[in-house]
Amino acid sequence: MRWSVIYIENTELKEITETKHEHLQMPWWNKFTFSVQEASEYFGFSDKKIRKLIDENEDADFILWNGSRPRIKRTLFEQFVNEKLTAI
Repeated sequence: MRWSVIYIENTELKEITETKHEHLQMPWWNKFTFSVQEASEYFGFSDKKIRKLIDENEDADFILWNGSRPRIKRTLFEQFVNEKLTAI
């Protein structure tokens, strides 16, 4: 009986920790940069299309390089899409 009480307490602690973590996530519209996958979900483009745009515009202002990993600056990429892209 004592073991089950400890298990229940550990489960409740885990649930509380997971709930706190969920509240700490920043909303998409407040993020400054996106990963390639986040950008593809946010803008509705495929991962391949985002990577192709990165490869074609490696020195563009909307890319922030974290080592060899690109991060997409949300507002600058929105401007790029509005001004430069006519078809995807």
